[in-house]
Amino acid sequence: MAAPKRVALITGSSRGLGRAVAKRLARDGMAVAVNSRRCGGPLAQLVDEIQAEGGTAAAFAADVTDEAAVAELAASVERYLGPIDVLVLNATGPQPEAVVAEADWQAHLDQLAFFVRSPVLLGRALSPGMIKRGWGRIIHIDSELADRPPVGWSAYATAKNGQIGLARAWAHELAPHGVTVNTVAPGWIPVERHEGSQTDGYLATVPSGRMGTPEDVAHVVSFLASAGAGFVTGQRITVDGGRSLHV
Repeated sequence: MAAPKRVALITGSSRGLGRAVAKRLARDGMAVAVNSRRCGGPLAQLVDEIQAEGGTAAAFAADVTDEAAVAELAASVERYLGPIDVLVLNATGPQPEAVVAEADWQAHLDQLAFFVRSPVLLGRALSPGMIKRGWGRIIHIDSELADRPPVGWSAYATAKNGQIGLARAWAHELAPHGVTVNTVAPGWIPVERHEGSQTDGYLATVPSGRMGTPEDVAHVVSFLASAGAGFVTGQRITVDGGRSLHV
């Protein structure tokens, strides 16, 4: 009798990095729960694509910054697919630019909602089950901008650094229970919302000589989500083609 599939929840997976991660984990043999605020459109199409490849997937609509919605999301995934073994924290929202004099506290709270509040809610909901089963993988999708924020991105960088601290604290606390916690920090990976953006200036700073792809990030997430990564925790892996070598 075959062992049951591991279940992975990928938040914010209707497009971009989350979409690529969901497809990769499904190809790895996991049952994937894909999530966005709405189930139709791109999210439904993603489920169809995964199923067409022979994978297991289901869509779950939820606002992952809302406590009641997160509790219902966790319960719904477990009812439909089984207990969640892998959590990929990828959800994000609008990222308006604002210089210091214009970035009010609400602007900071808006970023903290996705990058700190949402992980906290999901971690509280899912970590007890992972601890009980003695196995779990929590993977935060971080950003190079936490280290190198351009002008106007202070609220975003603040929230991302909060997320990094959260992940490191969780890694220390959960390691004795067989649960690993890591972050993946992509460089600029052009996705749908960047359509039409000029990449030449950025590309000139990438030693690898090419722009990254969502699949580059998905490969790293795949490893961190695997059984083979059980001794890797508390790490932050930068996926930027060597750009961070420029100090």
